[in-house]
Amino acid sequence: MLQLRDIQAAQGRIEAYVRHTPLLKAWPVKKRANKEGQVYLKLESLQITGSFKARGAVNKLFSLSPEEIARGIVTASGGNHGLGVAYAGWLASSPATIFIPRNTPRAKAEKLESWGARVIVEGQVWDDANQAALGAAEREGMSYFHPFADPAVIAGQGTVCLEILDGEPNIDMLLVAIGGGGLISGVSLAAKAINPNITIIGVEPVGAPTLYESLRAGQLVELPEIRTAANTLAPRLSASINLEIIKRNVDHIVLVTDEEMYEAARWLWFEMGVAAELSGAAALAALLTGKVQPGQSESLCALVCGAGTDGIP
Repeated sequence: MLQLRDIQAAQGRIEAYVRHTPLLKAWPVKKRANKEGQVYLKLESLQITGSFKARGAVNKLFSLSPEEIARGIVTASGGNHGLGVAYAGWLASSPATIFIPRNTPRAKAEKLESWGARVIVEGQVWDDANQAALGAAEREGMSYFHPFADPAVIAGQGTVCLEILDGEPNIDMLLVAIGGGGLISGVSLAAKAINPNITIIGVEPVGAPTLYESLRAGQLVELPEIRTAANTLAPRLSASINLEIIKRNVDHIVLVTDEEMYEAARWLWFEMGVAAELSGAAALAALLTGKVQPGQSESLCALVCGAGTDGIP
């Protein structure tokens, strides 16, 4: 079982290879994000490769032997995790193969190739691409990097929380977008270990409520279809390790529409000059819509987890 010390150890391993991203106070602005209390934005959109995913991928890389690294690494991704793995391959001069679904933006595929990765398009959604990646790992002897259900990846993602609470120890609430659950697993585990009273709110798209439905059912639920443009928040199925961590550490999950994510992305651009993809704007969308209402004078932090221009007119 993962513990805080695993996340702290990950921070020591990866700190020379990832960016300590800004924790920015969302003020002054024309349109306030929260009428009461202070809002901070953790700008993982400025992370190397454009999202928090580099943290988990680099930590996973350092768990491999030199022989495993030499044989190559492989994953499936809607874009951001693939970029993190491509970066890890570039760091270690290890051949990286990334399977992507057809709903991946072409710009993400081109960026993957720019890091030297071999890109293979497979299936309509991430789950289809993932089956192909697992098959390739077995056939070719490559090391598979799961985007969210790997302890080393979760520990790497949790280092985001260590930076937040080191910069602002009195944060009362964290808002975190959920795809498969790797980010919120690592962040919530670290946050609750440091401050058991902190509130953790997960945010999913209405069109991909994977963990929301799983928590309601008390077991993993596979969605029959995906109906969101935020493809990096859209696996049909999470994993047991993520569900168990989320059950213990996440207080609530709220759902936001694509249009609400678009509005939040526009707010980030026009108010803060931050270019966020839809998934990167999801956490803030929960606040702007009033679906999350902090108590009077509470201080909260929304993770802007990925860069992009798909939400900017």
